Amino acid sequence: MKKLLCYLKEYKKESVLGPLFKLLEATLELFVPLVVAAIIDTGIGNQDRGYVVKMCLVLVLLGLIGLAFSVTAQYFAAKAAVGFVTKIRHVLFGHIQKLSYAELDTQGTSTLITRMTSDMNQVQNGVNLTLRLLLRSPFVVIGAMVMAFTIDVKAALVFVVGIPALAVVVFGVMLACIPLYRKVQNRLDKVLGLTRENLTGVRVLRAFCKEEEQEAEFQKQNQILTDTQKFVGRISALLNPLTYVIINVAIIALIWIGAIRVDLGIITQGAVVALYNYMSQILTELIKLANLIINITKSVACGNRIQSVLEVEPSVKDRAAMLSGAGEAGKSAYRVVFEHAGIRYPDAAQEAVSDITLNVRPGETIGIIGGTGSGKSSLVNLIPRFYDCSSGAVYVDGRNVCTYGLTELRDKIGVVPQKSVLFAGTIRSNMQWGKPDATDEEIFAALEIAQAKDVVSKKEKGLDTEVEQGGKNFSGGQRQRLTIARALVKQPEILILDDSSSALDFATDAALRMAIGSMKHKPTLFIVSQRTSAIQYADKIVVLDDGSVVGIGTHEELMNTCEVYREIYDSQYKRTN
Repeated sequence: MKKLLCYLKEYKKESVLGPLFKLLEATLELFVPLVVAAIIDTGIGNQDRGYVVKMCLVLVLLGLIGLAFSVTAQYFAAKAAVGFVTKIRHVLFGHIQKLSYAELDTQGTSTLITRMTSDMNQVQNGVNLTLRLLLRSPFVVIGAMVMAFTIDVKAALVFVVGIPALAVVVFGVMLACIPLYRKVQNRLDKVLGLTRENLTGVRVLRAFCKEEEQEAEFQKQNQILTDTQKFVGRISALLNPLTYVIINVAIIALIWIGAIRVDLGIITQGAVVALYNYMSQILTELIKLANLIINITKSVACGNRIQSVLEVEPSVKDRAAMLSGAGEAGKSAYRVVFEHAGIRYPDAAQEAVSDITLNVRPGETIGIIGGTGSGKSSLVNLIPRFYDCSSGAVYVDGRNVCTYGLTELRDKIGVVPQKSVLFAGTIRSNMQWGKPDATDEEIFAALEIAQAKDVVSKKEKGLDTEVEQGGKNFSGGQRQRLTIARALVKQPEILILDDSSSALDFATDAALRMAIGSMKHKPTLFIVSQRTSAIQYADKIVVLDDGSVVGIGTHEELMNTCEVYREIYDSQYKRTN
């Protein structure tokens, strides 16, 4: 959390003025009991209506000035808190964008969203309350005690005994509750996680008739959460009764001593009322301070969680600027070269892909096939440096991909991932992601190759058709074709189709491959698929099994030499001899 405070430097003025105006408001508040005492002793005691009215106007004036100070303090505190969190949110988002797939896999999408939303809100709330109350509450407590001693020393001794006892109870309950609040939050996280999991996989649950089991599990976790909250509630519920017992005992003692002192003519009735008001102020501020500390504790915990994400170093670094001569590509007859390349994921016992050696010429089509978990996607993810090699190296145009600037490298490559993702906007805005100045003609040319022209032409608004978040208003096959078109618009030198035709029928898939093959400037094409039909006409087919290459060749060659490939083919097609 401490490291995050550097982003508050831009709001030094607001961070000073906020507490300052709050202290001014508190100062005025300390004078209110004295004014009330004056009204009782002088105005009511002497039956001076004019004096009462005048003092009431003074109270109104103090209230208005205090309100102005309070609003001003709130303005500066809110400005500092909102600006502070806005800056952190911007920095965090930028940092997340720099993380490689490895870190994103480790952190998890839901965790990062939580850091960007609820944790940020908690930090903002904590900063706001801290600027407004951290100095104000102790100031009022100490100020009220000082003012009480100015009225009458002996009567104020009640404060010396009552306030420490009150502080012990308030902060004792608070300290007991803080770890329990953490337990509640952990239990709540489990319930939310279970809810998210069930909502995400609701179709699977219904398919396997697991609704009752999941409901029972949810009921169990929810009950644990409820029991924990009840336990916390019982302890925190002690706060009010105990504080009221202490404050009432103190008030009784104060009134008793005050009455004796009034009878002796040492103090006035108004002074007793003022002492009572100061006691009430102290009680209120101590409770505020306790709640503030709880909020600060939560905010610090959230801030630490945000800081932990910011401290994650991306494993894929843009090192081009640090390398001399990095801007020149080497001379090579090959577009892509894998040289004993391997990749190990974080905390994995062994490499997901190991010792891959492959030479790919410009314009070649490379098919990559294998069973689930064989490392197909891992292999192609090495080309645009979504992951870095843990062993060996990958070269593009004769140059190690690690020496490229990430933007320079990825401008050469068009990637269509397994999960088709469209972004909120229009079809045109999505198509222009790779080439912002792409014309309608270029977009329609890419759409035609991707077999998606009819998807757009059937829409009333054409390229201006609205795309909902995630492309929910399009079918799976339509999204896949549109994402392929988006990659083609940028006219990449290397095109990676990572199982991106799984939602397409065989005829559309074949037409797509034929259209890409007939392109004037044909890219070097990598097709990752579990369908042998999608890759059987490739120039080279790479067969993976458990992260290792078990065969490289054409379809005919592999049918004769690679058992794994034959098994895959036979499982999809009934061979006739």
